[in-house]
Amino acid sequence: MFQALLVLNLAHNTIDRIDLTDASVTTVVRDAGPVPDGIAYDRVAGRIYWTTMGAPDVDPALPVDEDNVDFSPKNGSVESAALDGTDRRQVLPAGALTTGKQLDADFVAGQLYWSDREGRRVSRTALDGTGLTDLVVNTSTGDKAEECVGVAVDPAGNALYWTQKGPAKGGRGRIFRANLVMPEGQTAPTRTDIEVLWEHLPEPIDLWLDTANHYLYWTDRGAEPAGNTLNRAPIPARGESGGAPEILARGFAEAIGLAVDIEAGFAYVTDLGGSVRAVALDGSSDSVIAKFEDQPLTGIVGVQ
Repeated sequence: MFQALLVLNLAHNTIDRIDLTDASVTTVVRDAGPVPDGIAYDRVAGRIYWTTMGAPDVDPALPVDEDNVDFSPKNGSVESAALDGTDRRQVLPAGALTTGKQLDADFVAGQLYWSDREGRRVSRTALDGTGLTDLVVNTSTGDKAEECVGVAVDPAGNALYWTQKGPAKGGRGRIFRANLVMPEGQTAPTRTDIEVLWEHLPEPIDLWLDTANHYLYWTDRGAEPAGNTLNRAPIPARGESGGAPEILARGFAEAIGLAVDIEAGFAYVTDLGGSVRAVALDGSSDSVIAKFEDQPLTGIVGVQ
């Protein structure tokens, strides 16, 4: 079971640790880089990996909100440090990707996977930053429908999952699946094995795979009543669409990060309102375990 949670704090660009025994909070990394978003933890090596979105262009004449912040400059990165914040390393330097979003990993194979939102792609690299490879590359549609956000990998099942949230509060979100191993002779922009599992979702963000019980969990920051929720649904068989999701929790302030502890029976969700909520998978409880006032939170991962 998780002993602690690591959360990415956008107000201070830090990585903060929440001890689950007493809810105490300590800062592990004080300068995680501009706008950290996705995080993964290698418990064998005792290392943290995370993505940054990079510094955006902001029009000083306009209010600072999502519509007036431009993340299209290519200055995202992938970073790493020991669990205590020491031994800081740069896996991929700023500019190697556009906007690093959710991060997942296959630590057995030594691979990191992430969605690149403004880059409109899903990519991977080795833990040392070698072998940077695009797995999915979308053509720009001009309406954000092609932007990738969440990602989850199932190496044993040869499956790659990702979200495309669509326009803000647009009700056009989708969840996709493709082979984790690229079909022979195909390329990231032209591959033909991509399936749309769910569509017309409010605004799906981060994913979490429960391969043992064949469930996919995801957060959604879209319009209520189906948005600002934590969802799960059975993983559909190949060639089939996903069924109607079960909503496990509602009322988030822009739900983003997700970590699920199957053994403990809890899902942990962060939101842009600065809350970390623990949601019992059996529906028996839903509580705020930490509140960061006026400090938006993005990625979250459990420490075992």
